[in-house]
Amino acid sequence: MPPTTYYGQPALKPAPWDWKVPVYTFVTPVAGAAQLIGTIADLAAGERAASIVRRARYGAVLGAALGGPLLIGDLHTPARWYNMLRIFRATSPMSIGSWLLTSFGAFSSVLALAHYASERSAGAGLPRLLVAVARWPAAVTGAGMSFYSASLFTATSSPLWAAAPRSLSVKFGSSAVAAAAAGLSLFEQAGARPSPATAALDGIAGAATAMNLGASVVAARHWREQGVKGPLEGPSATAASYRIGAILLGQLLPLACYAINASRAKPSRALSMLASASVLCGSYLMRVGVIEGGKHSSERPVDSLRFASRGRPEPGPLARSRRAIGRAED
Repeated sequence: MPPTTYYGQPALKPAPWDWKVPVYTFVTPVAGAAQLIGTIADLAAGERAASIVRRARYGAVLGAALGGPLLIGDLHTPARWYNMLRIFRATSPMSIGSWLLTSFGAFSSVLALAHYASERSAGAGLPRLLVAVARWPAAVTGAGMSFYSASLFTATSSPLWAAAPRSLSVKFGSSAVAAAAAGLSLFEQAGARPSPATAALDGIAGAATAMNLGASVVAARHWREQGVKGPLEGPSATAASYRIGAILLGQLLPLACYAINASRAKPSRALSMLASASVLCGSYLMRVGVIEGGKHSSERPVDSLRFASRGRPEPGPLARSRRAIGRAED
């Protein structure tokens, strides 16, 4: 007989998140990954990747600009955003995320303005110097934006999220990198003269998607071992969104397209665009499926009690740092 609670009521309160959280955890990590890819392209290819670098830097600013209102809207009051920035707490995912988003937006804005000025005034020394300096902190904070979002979920008590903290971190991070590379590639392929470095974007998107698929397999194994995979199984809309959107559309289809293009002497632009669009759609639907599945997992007494009786998995870095601080205070 499965474990239950008195009167079948949930033992945990589900997260009160609406559509803003999936959008926030999609837009800002993809923007951060785009900034990182743009910096790598600038260093590795220079002028051959000028259009990619430009789109990456402007897209990063756009993502940061959208992320602020989405986060404030989820907090329900701007005062909470201000309070998050008053004190930095290394053990709080919300504090880390607020500081990351703020610093990422500031560095990306300076970099985009300097990039714009350097393109409009050939030979200008100051804008080029600002670009050379600002691209480093923008890339570092962009990398942080790409991978931190999973900690918002794995630091909670929702069984589906807490059962596989490391796998979800890799899953969300690799998905952000794949979506950023796919988005940049899609814009390049849609243009009249794609950059010669576009093929490298498809390679990055394919490698990151393969990593995402591997993390999905590992996460599913952890969920089965902990007995909390229920919300992502069966005929429910959440399970269908995850299986069809995240796995089939977001991983298997683009990997097949990338493999076909890699085997051809002249890659197909249509296949590249199809793969890029699939990666972008699948990345967003993956977040919707995991977030909704975690909320449903909290509402299922069978999941929360089974997970509690078996114990949490080995703690991640955030939990270990929290324990270390607690021991130091004692």
